[in-house]
Amino acid sequence: MSSAKHIAIIMDGNGRWAELQGQKRVKGHEEGAKIVKTITTYCSLNPDIDRLTLYAFSTENWKRPRLEVEFLMKLLERYLKNELPVYLQNNVKLETIGDTKAFSKSLQKTIAKVKEKTANCDGLVQSLALNYGAKDEMLRAINILKKEKDDISETMLSDALDCKHSVDLLIRTGGDYRLSNFLLWQSAYAELVFTDTLWPDFSTQELEEILKKFTKIERRFGGLK
Repeated sequence: MSSAKHIAIIMDGNGRWAELQGQKRVKGHEEGAKIVKTITTYCSLNPDIDRLTLYAFSTENWKRPRLEVEFLMKLLERYLKNELPVYLQNNVKLETIGDTKAFSKSLQKTIAKVKEKTANCDGLVQSLALNYGAKDEMLRAINILKKEKDDISETMLSDALDCKHSVDLLIRTGGDYRLSNFLLWQSAYAELVFTDTLWPDFSTQELEEILKKFTKIERRFGGLK
């Protein structure tokens, strides 16, 4: 029976959800943040899940309208400040992947504070992908390794990446069927699930159904058994 120890989610559909409700796109992002809390709490209570990686802000998201980007930055900082007690209560450790140096000093400080406060939590690891793109991640890793005298091995490259953990189950909400530059190396053998559900409508019940199906999958990793 397969166990999804590392779940990665592309949380898509916030803006479209808001538009369908006749509201501004930012309302969808606010509702999406609530679902992050719900799904993280659910995963923290599941002993089979070790890591939850969420695609929160990509390297391409800077292309969105300036006001929307500014709102997302403020929402992220507010979310982290408000959720710190929840992280601690649920024994959740915060990690990040991506290049956060592009963020404001205030947001960088908040991220560092929450990471420091949750450093000793030994339950679920919630990893937020912030200013993250898989191509950028791999280029940064290669630039670190190019000074090596020996040939670069698969292990060396894996260790130089922001995320050093292979993905078992990758879920994308919102109805699109693409990976959008997310964890390309780590998802080489991930099981992929695409759902039409927009992220603010994604529920623990739907996740539970996905996990039930996952347990029945025979994962062969290129072999016969």
